[in-house]
Amino acid sequence: MLKQSLSFKLSQKLSPQQIQLMKLIQLPTQEFEQRVKSELEENPALDSGNEKSEDEYDEFSNQDDQDYDNDSETIEADINVDDYLSDDDIPEYRTQANNYSADDEDRNIPYAAGKSFTQTLNEQLDTLRLTEEQEAIAEFLVGSIDESGYIRRSLEDITDDLAFTSNIFTEVAVVEKVLKIVQTLDPAGVGARDLRECLLIQLSRKRKNDSTELAIKLIRDSFDAFSKKHYAKIVSKYNLEEDELRDAIDEIAHLNPKPGGSISGGNLRAVEQVIPDFNIRIKDGVLELTLNGRNAPELHVSKDYSNMLKGYKEAKEKSKSQKDAVMFIKQKLDGAKWFIEAIKQRQETLFVTMSSIMNYQEEYFLTGDERNLRPMILKDIADEIGMDVSTVSRVANSKYVDTPYGTKLIKEFFSESMTNTDGEEVSTREIKKILETVIGDEIKRKPLTDQRLAEILKEKGYPIARRTVAKYREQLDIPVARLRKEI
Repeated sequence: MLKQSLSFKLSQKLSPQQIQLMKLIQLPTQEFEQRVKSELEENPALDSGNEKSEDEYDEFSNQDDQDYDNDSETIEADINVDDYLSDDDIPEYRTQANNYSADDEDRNIPYAAGKSFTQTLNEQLDTLRLTEEQEAIAEFLVGSIDESGYIRRSLEDITDDLAFTSNIFTEVAVVEKVLKIVQTLDPAGVGARDLRECLLIQLSRKRKNDSTELAIKLIRDSFDAFSKKHYAKIVSKYNLEEDELRDAIDEIAHLNPKPGGSISGGNLRAVEQVIPDFNIRIKDGVLELTLNGRNAPELHVSKDYSNMLKGYKEAKEKSKSQKDAVMFIKQKLDGAKWFIEAIKQRQETLFVTMSSIMNYQEEYFLTGDERNLRPMILKDIADEIGMDVSTVSRVANSKYVDTPYGTKLIKEFFSESMTNTDGEEVSTREIKKILETVIGDEIKRKPLTDQRLAEILKEKGYPIARRTVAKYREQLDIPVARLRKEI
């Protein structure tokens, strides 16, 4: 049965402009610069501060665009040209001062061209005497080596690919023989199929002595026990003295588990350049916050567009094409106005949010001691500045701040809290720092278990469970006690 009903519903929706503003706030400095560059290319009514115009507009019309009707309306009904022009001889942007941090460094950071890992290996192949088939197989194997220096695929799969892609019909034994040749290339260990083979290749190139011979034996015959640091079993199995095992371990510790990483240039991947969005300095014992100058570009309306509007205004007879052109200009100027205002809102939001974070963590920024970090969640800052939690999250998630103690990711200053035995709220970052210190000071011959670590933290006034200690240890990328053991 069909029926109709009338109901009232209140809903809140973000306008396209608000969505774009949120995206602007989320962008770090480098991506923001690219966004500004893209907008300058797409909107001809927008000029950068380097292109000084003689005229500037003050206000834009807030009227909505209307369809042009040559019979009943004129362009003056849709747009007031005077609102887009200024009678001032000096544009407003020329009287504004940029109080953001100086940005004197070259914006175009050069990178060394370098050679790729594959190119370096192929150049070494050219120095070897190989048959035509061996050379083709060797080049295919080199192309199969990943950035760490390993071949992760089985020789059977590579043999099949040689047949299908390169029309080279051969056998696995032949491919393995060529692989041994590839494994003689530098850096030592390249072309290995797993860590064990990688270490053995490197050890085989070292000068032979008792330590290297024992190291080869351990990796070849007892790799599983060695990797799990079952030293007692190894000592018993090979009837060794602790000094002998220690020397062998020292030989292995100096090997490179990722030989591909030793080649400068790697895969020619661009080095990620971290540009701080904020700068915090201590001046006369007081914290001073500045916003990176790259976040405050000087944008204004194009001089050419101003002249076009003046020409239209002064013309006695206005053709349809002129009116259509002015309507196009109005749309571009409206877009330019919104973008300029959005940038100003972005600057204000970034500065207000970071200023609140800095004041909240004042003790840390004055001392640099992570144990002075206060428990802080997004809601704490959002409530203080009167903004939504999502806005604070956008500011903190991908922005960096340059401090006297190094460049830090802002989201690292946020942490949960717990209550110590004195009833004080302390940051989990503080507990992790203490945990890291305790593990760093432990006796490596008898590393502390998670249970013992929990007991030590409890003695220091931090009553946390063993499983919580294990969680914090994993977050700090610290292995379990057995894998931290040394002899």
